[in-house]
Amino acid sequence: MKVLITGRLPAEVQALIEREHEIEINPHDRPLDRERLIEGIKNKDGLLCMITDEIDRELINETRHLKMIANYGVGFNNIDIAAAGQKGIMVSNTPGVLTETTADLAFTLILATGRRIIEGDKKTRSGQFQFWAPQHFLGREITGKVLGIVGFGRIGKAVAKRAAGFDMKVIYHTRTRPEESNKGIPNADFTAFETLLKESDFVSIHVPLLRETRHLIGKKELLMMKPTAYLINTARGPVVNETALYEALKNGQIAGAGLDVYEKEPEFVPGLADLDNVILLPHVGSATVETRAKMARMAAENLLAGLKGEIPPNCLNCDDLYVNR
Repeated sequence: MKVLITGRLPAEVQALIEREHEIEINPHDRPLDRERLIEGIKNKDGLLCMITDEIDRELINETRHLKMIANYGVGFNNIDIAAAGQKGIMVSNTPGVLTETTADLAFTLILATGRRIIEGDKKTRSGQFQFWAPQHFLGREITGKVLGIVGFGRIGKAVAKRAAGFDMKVIYHTRTRPEESNKGIPNADFTAFETLLKESDFVSIHVPLLRETRHLIGKKELLMMKPTAYLINTARGPVVNETALYEALKNGQIAGAGLDVYEKEPEFVPGLADLDNVILLPHVGSATVETRAKMARMAAENLLAGLKGEIPPNCLNCDDLYVNR
């Protein structure tokens, strides 16, 4: 069968697919443009796509033979799953594999924002560090502070475990029943969303992008936060109203923010990059050698299973497909 791969994979994973199928691969570390993506998918049986590829209804309707879409990532808001299902196309993602890596990054941002690490590095490199002074470059302690976790799935729980090492009080909010969500995390207490915002010194977001989570954090929510609090987002950019966040940071309504994702990625609100109290990372939550290799292999295994007519290990819509058949 013919397969389109829209981004570079580790050589051994590419070889795994190539042993069974004819592949066309994007050799560059930049997304395919829209025209090339539509043209490339027309005669393909399988697609292994990146989270930067918009696989919408228009593109799906251009396909003639497509059986399987394997997304290289946990999030799948880049794919119109309903449109795929209507054409009998299976869709998969790569869950679980990046839990620890993303939790590491979230906690890195907690430490870096609280202690003004990036800002300090910039000033030192530019020669502005001339002497030690008792009131110079003060940050905030992390140990003993209140960490509010919005969304308490795999990644949220992994962040809570790291917080235990800093004697932080963890409060969380989740849509699932609290007595079922905090198993194995003794240092975490369920609370109302508004209470979490008002009491937390650090608010870390770990929810998927859904209709009800878009702009979950906006002007009203930012005003509820302490002026000494920090917002951390390693989930999805549109969960936060970026314009409202920029205004809150500029006006000192909150102390700072650490962002790995953006509302209109890779662009962000004008002026945000000029602020010293925000850390801006290039969507590197899963960016370790080990994790990206695991993600690639998982995506390939999903793809190969789907092309054999089997249910992929991480299928997102197979129940609906088989119900409809």
